[in-house]
Amino acid sequence: MRDEGVGFLPVVDRGHRVIGTLTDRDIAIRVVASHESGAQPLENFMTREVVACRPGDDIDYAQELMSEQKVARIICIDDAVQLQSMISLSDIAELEGGRRASATLREITDREVRP
Repeated sequence: MRDEGVGFLPVVDRGHRVIGTLTDRDIAIRVVASHESGAQPLENFMTREVVACRPGDDIDYAQELMSEQKVARIICIDDAVQLQSMISLSDIAELEGGRRASATLREITDREVRP
């Protein structure tokens, strides 16, 4: 992830079905901050709750998912739960313009705010 400059990876099983994701945040919290060995199986640290849309969904739905689930990246899967693509908030900003992406970002980052 470091070498390729990515912070989000889908995790698939042998049948190429998406079973989770791995983020730089997962590594920071579940490996580094917990003083765990990175030599353990990926499944010990990945996020199992997959937030996904379908290829025919519109971009508004993708933004809605991001806002509801408080995530900046989601995956796009087909009916066989196989990876088709990934969508990030920066993709939306590039496509839709900064104003809509900014509103979505505010909703996503609510998870970071602590009373």
